[in-house]
Amino acid sequence: MHRIGLLGGMSWHSSIEYYTKINTAVAQRLGGHHSAQIFLDSTDFADIRKMQLAEDWAGADASLAATGQRLQAGGAEAIAIATNLMHKCVPALEAAVDVPVIHIVDSIAAVAREHGYSTLAVLGTKWTMLDGFYTEHLEAQGLRTLVPDEQTCDVVDQIIFDELAQGVFTDTSRARYVEIMNDLKARGADAIALSCTEIGLLVPPETAPLPAIDSVDAHVAAIVEWMLAEELASDRG
Repeated sequence: MHRIGLLGGMSWHSSIEYYTKINTAVAQRLGGHHSAQIFLDSTDFADIRKMQLAEDWAGADASLAATGQRLQAGGAEAIAIATNLMHKCVPALEAAVDVPVIHIVDSIAAVAREHGYSTLAVLGTKWTMLDGFYTEHLEAQGLRTLVPDEQTCDVVDQIIFDELAQGVFTDTSRARYVEIMNDLKARGADAIALSCTEIGLLVPPETAPLPAIDSVDAHVAAIVEWMLAEELASDRG
């Protein structure tokens, strides 16, 4: 089994989901007492949040690059960032390490193609929705993307950082997110990417008003597939 290095803590609430879901998938696929070989480097999110608010992306690049180097030095054979927004720092991370980075957007695009979706709404932080690094990555893989208007993006972003990233999940915010999802559906989205790792905790995919791709689930599936590729091939042989 390959060892995965996780950049976590952004937030720790969704990092728990990664750890649980990766281990569950490995146990289900290999059986017995198997569990996942995971190196987790969990940051103090307050430090990252200060950089986000200051739009100090160079500082964020340096922070994630250093974390990636620690994980590689510890024996990680690939790296995954356990959050959507900080994939903005993937180019700096890839330049700093000599192991693959399993990209969350690639995993979402793979699920969308598998199900035949063509127009994918993106719901996440304002940078994820508006900065282009995320939607352009999806569009490069043949998917049309939709995002809310800028004012609505601010509402989505505020709920993420003031509530979800701090473990607060309210019926009021859940209803507002469902309303936003319905608006995106009416604009032509045939599926929606839950492109913040905490959104699926607020609106589970099965309760969304249109087909939903939980970014955590998609990313975990890609991570586990990479971890077990040789193991499963050996078993079949």
